[in-house]
Amino acid sequence: MTKQDLRIIYMGTPDFAVGPLKALTDNGFNIVAVVTGADKPQGRGRKIIPTPVKEFAVEHGIPVLQPEKLKDPAFVEELRSFKAALQIVVAFRMLPEIVWAMPKLGTFNLHAALLPQYRGAAPINWAVINGEKMTGVTTFFIDKDIDTGRIMLQREVPITDDDNCGTIHDKLMETGSKLVVETVERLMKNDMKPIEQESLIKPGTTLKHAPKIFKEDCRLDFNKPVSTVRNLIRGLSPYPAAFTTINVKGKEMTMKVYAADAEKTENHPAPGKMETDNKKFLKISCQDGWLYLTEVQLEGKKRMKIVEFLRGIILEN
Repeated sequence: MTKQDLRIIYMGTPDFAVGPLKALTDNGFNIVAVVTGADKPQGRGRKIIPTPVKEFAVEHGIPVLQPEKLKDPAFVEELRSFKAALQIVVAFRMLPEIVWAMPKLGTFNLHAALLPQYRGAAPINWAVINGEKMTGVTTFFIDKDIDTGRIMLQREVPITDDDNCGTIHDKLMETGSKLVVETVERLMKNDMKPIEQESLIKPGTTLKHAPKIFKEDCRLDFNKPVSTVRNLIRGLSPYPAAFTTINVKGKEMTMKVYAADAEKTENHPAPGKMETDNKKFLKISCQDGWLYLTEVQLEGKKRMKIVEFLRGIILEN
């Protein structure tokens, strides 16, 4: 079987899914169609914007399907008409069995974590939030449950103390793109021995999950250790961003925090106490030290470094 003989349907929506799709096309694989999310209004003008995956597909002349419902008989028949032998899913919706079981070689997913750890919708965020030193990517066959299918390949990616969700996203996209290509090449050669995830779960192992993140998950709690608070900021930066409230001229306003430094100290005020020189630093007391805010965004304002922020506002200690 040649790369052109292997007909592939690719499913994905956000920027993270563009990298693997580009890697496949750059390596000469035959992507016969992509399935992606609906175009959505964005920005102040509410201009209708296509998904990143759709933009890439249109630029490269690849047919695009944007079903509202994945069980829609018309969509299922259209999908079947492409006669794909393999389907690849990266950052897309949960598929019904009638879709994932369709191709003869199966449907595999690229997950942004080292399964079976961090199953769920937000693995990149939660790995950083939990202070992990290592994450990675996994390709696995999709089955009836979420992120539980047989694992094919994995690659580790270290998390440094300076990384945030955005930098890890980019590292995983690069590593994941290569892993998707390797996975397809090995499937073509029949050189793959998938393993059950249960075989990787050692006795006493606690599985960590990666559920969808909601607004209240993003609120900073200064009663916690300063390293925990900083990790939350890192894990939510640049999106959806951690936040707190701050008093500005007698008005309580929401402030997003994109970056901060942590200083562990023995002597400090009660958690939540703010101190600033109104020039170079703004710090908030936590359970066991100080959190120095370094990049913030006050509601109605642009994102800025703390020196620029303090230049335009006077805060009371």
